[in-house]
Amino acid sequence: MQRWESGTSKTPRGVYARALERVTGRPVEALGFTLPLPMARVHGDGKGGHDMETGVDGAISAAVGVQSAGQTSEETFSGVWLSRYEFYSSSRGEAYEGKHYVVIVQHGNRLTAQSLPGASSNPFSPLTLDLTVERNVVTGTWVEQTAADGYYNGARYHGAIQLLVEPTGRRMAGKWVGFGKDFDVNTGPWELRLVDRSTSKAALEGYSQPPE
Repeated sequence: MQRWESGTSKTPRGVYARALERVTGRPVEALGFTLPLPMARVHGDGKGGHDMETGVDGAISAAVGVQSAGQTSEETFSGVWLSRYEFYSSSRGEAYEGKHYVVIVQHGNRLTAQSLPGASSNPFSPLTLDLTVERNVVTGTWVEQTAADGYYNGARYHGAIQLLVEPTGRRMAGKWVGFGKDFDVNTGPWELRLVDRSTSKAALEGYSQPPE
């Protein structure tokens, strides 16, 4: 810590950088540090997908504290997350996004996510996710029930999702796949950002509102 305070060290090890972000709630860059290689971010690859900026899988796993079996020793993904995905409506000829506050509960390497009441950008469109963590990769399924009086007339959509987890454990980014209104298979970007690690009743009630 003395090396950080004196400015001797500007690049904390991955596990310490993750701890700093968790304690302060701010990215390590905002605290005046630079990212070590294993702390590289998930970023768009310019081709509609997402990549890790480092290919050192062992270093990434060490940085997030993920065991080879896919379970975490210290890291937990439980908390309130902002879910955001994008989709193109062929019938309307425009791109749209769906946003929800979801609460994630972790049991071993399984994650279940449920949107909070009233916490969607579209009227009454509850969302659920059933996910499995394997190192820095999250894979699973999604289900969304559209509003009965909305454009999609209460249709229930579902599909698959795969995300890459940033080593800080505060963001996941990747792609969804699913069928559309005309039963064609579509895909698009999806990300989850941690907004609150608390799953207390007060925290959940505070996020039971449409995301801005």
